[in-house]
Amino acid sequence: MERETRKGTTTIGLLGKDGVVLASETRATMGTMIANKEVEKVFKIQDHLGMTTAGSVADAQKLVRTLQVETNLYQIERKETIKVEAAATLLANILQENRWFPYWVQLLLGGYDSKPRLYSLDAVGSMIEEKVVSTGSGSPFAYGVLENKYKEGQPTDENVKLAVEALRAAMERDAMSGNGINVIKITKKGYEKVDTSKYLKK
Repeated sequence: MERETRKGTTTIGLLGKDGVVLASETRATMGTMIANKEVEKVFKIQDHLGMTTAGSVADAQKLVRTLQVETNLYQIERKETIKVEAAATLLANILQENRWFPYWVQLLLGGYDSKPRLYSLDAVGSMIEEKVVSTGSGSPFAYGVLENKYKEGQPTDENVKLAVEALRAAMERDAMSGNGINVIKITKKGYEKVDTSKYLKK
């Protein structure tokens, strides 16, 4: 039950001209206690597809595993990778089917097929295509940076720096967000974890 009660987070998704950035901090809390300082909240679904999670840890992990399996089966059966929009629709349908006993999550799904795409999904399956989005308890503080500095169509590497800056702002003000930062980018080249050390020194 401990894993299910962890909550509090900040996740970020940014759409750029050549890719998508997904990012989060790494703190998990149980009330006022820091339960874990190195929780993974950004997950690889496929080489061209990633997801961030906020909410119930157990629910989020179940959905990550389900989407990984379903997208693998899609590729095996159809001999092609699933489109980002199709993967988001699949995830939305899973959430909607369970709306009476919902998964307590907020999810961001991003990837690159013919172009970069980014979607946010809530606990009952609402699916919105986004350009800049943040979820979790620290999102109001992250938005203070994002809405001021995000520029549509800017390069992915600029969005990496912006995501780190927004997460640092959230971690300064939201007690349930903190410790480390994970950032990944998905471009035409695929899924890549970013070394954020050079940004954190500033």
